Amino acid sequence: MALVLIAELGRPHGVRGLMRVRAFSEAAVTAYNPLVDAQGRAFVLLPRGQDVVAVEGVADRDAAARLTGTKLYVERERLPAAAEDEFYLADLVGLRAEGAQGTAYGNVLAVEDHGGGPFLILSGPPERLVPFTRIAVPVVDIAGGRVVVEPPAEVLGEEQG
Repeated sequence: MALVLIAELGRPHGVRGLMRVRAFSEAAVTAYNPLVDAQGRAFVLLPRGQDVVAVEGVADRDAAARLTGTKLYVERERLPAAAEDEFYLADLVGLRAEGAQGTAYGNVLAVEDHGGGPFLILSGPPERLVPFTRIAVPVVDIAGGRVVVEPPAEVLGEEQG
């Protein structure tokens, strides 16, 4: 069963077990309950304000604190089909990465975003980080099992004149 990361529990909010939540989908908090963690434990989230949830069965700050950092997933088959020219970032993992002329860059290991915009981590060798933009990744072909990448010169280690 393929799982897609959809939310992450943050720090406790108050003393009654409420928690901050970082949702990766507007519908994450309600539409896909129950969510599961990496061990398969089920969690039902109940919205209690912007970015704040109650977790069913969690009644105090200490219990909430033990869940801080818990990543919550939904089964891929429960998500709606992506529209044309759209895709789930999780579907990119494992795709072959190649240049427009067929240069092999490895496979997509992960898609990450640390605040400056998403980027693909390619297996290499060497491992590369490629900005996930239409310029650097002009083709996403999920059915064909590949992405076409045109990494910037600094990603390839080329000197700029």
